[in-house]
Amino acid sequence: MRRLSAVIGAALVTLLTATLLSPPAHASVGSTTRRVSITVDDGVKLSALVITPTGTPGPHPLLVMPSAWATNKLLYVGAAWKLARESGYQVVSYTSRGFNESGGTIEVAGPRDVADARAVIDWALANTDADPERIGMAGISYGAGISLLTAAEDDRVRAVGAMSGWADLAASVYPNQTLSTQAIELLLSSAHLTGRPGSTLQEMERGYRRGDVQPALDAAPARSPATRVEALNANGTAVMIAHAWNDGIFPPSQMTDFYTALRGPKRLMLAPGDHATQEAFGAFGLPDETWESLTRWFDHHLRGVDNGIDAEPPVQVKPNSGGGTWTGYPDWPSVTASQTVYHLTKPAATWTNWRTTGGLAAEPATGWSYQIRTALGTAANSGALMLSGAVQQFADIPTGVSLPLVSRVYAGVWTGPALNGVTVSGTPRVRLTVTPNRSDASLFVYLYAVDSTGTGALVTHKPYTLRGATPGKAQTVEIALEPVVWRVPSGHRLALVVDGQDLRYGSENGVGATVTVSSPAASPSWLRIPTA
Repeated sequence: MRRLSAVIGAALVTLLTATLLSPPAHASVGSTTRRVSITVDDGVKLSALVITPTGTPGPHPLLVMPSAWATNKLLYVGAAWKLARESGYQVVSYTSRGFNESGGTIEVAGPRDVADARAVIDWALANTDADPERIGMAGISYGAGISLLTAAEDDRVRAVGAMSGWADLAASVYPNQTLSTQAIELLLSSAHLTGRPGSTLQEMERGYRRGDVQPALDAAPARSPATRVEALNANGTAVMIAHAWNDGIFPPSQMTDFYTALRGPKRLMLAPGDHATQEAFGAFGLPDETWESLTRWFDHHLRGVDNGIDAEPPVQVKPNSGGGTWTGYPDWPSVTASQTVYHLTKPAATWTNWRTTGGLAAEPATGWSYQIRTALGTAANSGALMLSGAVQQFADIPTGVSLPLVSRVYAGVWTGPALNGVTVSGTPRVRLTVTPNRSDASLFVYLYAVDSTGTGALVTHKPYTLRGATPGKAQTVEIALEPVVWRVPSGHRLALVVDGQDLRYGSENGVGATVTVSSPAASPSWLRIPTA
């Protein structure tokens, strides 16, 4: 196995080296590359890479690329060279403030980062043959957020490519009032390893360590493109969003909401993968569908190329299971053609199924209740951050579960009828009436597709935490799971699992914590499945 890994690694290094160092055989344009230090208005120096096309007259359309979190200006070097050599773009890739060789401290995509991006644009216009009428920005993750925020502030930015970015920072790190602990720990540890946290990030971390999320919530609005969507609309910015179904740092639901709120030229691409795994190879200059679409996007909106991208359905999705090609839709709601409502029935053991299990029925089933002990987890889980989504993308191996092994003491389980080749397409929703015995209680909701043996694949999930609840008092909650396009094989069933622990998230459930799920006549519990 080690030898195989070494061979594969050597092959990838060879391919990457050949791609980066050799210009395309068909290219008629070359490029020059230089490292520069750009001093912004507060005296901080940003380290940048300037890639300038040669052999073609200027002025050249300008692309500015802020680096992703914990990376540097070299992140986009392969893509930048291709954009300069093949399409004649003037590219400036820079290391974001506070990271690696750039000066300053990490500002978490705050106003200072936006000012930096605008200063880089100013510098490029003054020091390169860049066209002030044709400016775009692109980035992965942190770079995507900075690009969107800058475009909202600066109407010179005509087009943006946001890959694996975020729209709502609070919804990312605190989904449904639940701490996304694995993501938070990864972001904090990488910031300390590769950069210098500023006062805002330090205060956010101090609050997080003492269990206080308020500093992060206070800082989030100014750092969330969703709060600036009207400015983007007023500027008429052409926005392309590329995202992965399994992004464990910035879940896709916020991006579908953000995309829907945009009124200018826009494009949304959703495909299998985890955070930044869809576009990582393209950043190094390797073949990549996301970067190919992004290049077409910029070519049309900055170079005026009539390449047909504006005539294509703007929402492009690729199934998260079983392979498949891109399917286009006129808007996000059109991804869902119809919806099926399943009503939760009382979990019970039978002669054929000794594990206590409820059903997903066509008609409401009311008057029952089922208590779950939530202090311990079960075999149901959302998988490992970064790893699970990448395995799903590259090997079509989903996060699995053996439904018979899911403890019915610590989880509620409901299964539906065998299906005939249904495609879940859109945002599944669950309505539950729950009664916690504590004021704060966490729930983790999983939707699986399982075969006849109970072996299942995770279709989607979502955490939900009740805050300030009255112990012993029932309340009805509706939980939107993460959007997905998933092909359920014929003969498989959908299964809903609700428990109280997941290693990816923080849980408010301690020793002795319970949640009772019920289905009162006034608000029956249900699972709503969107289908293609």
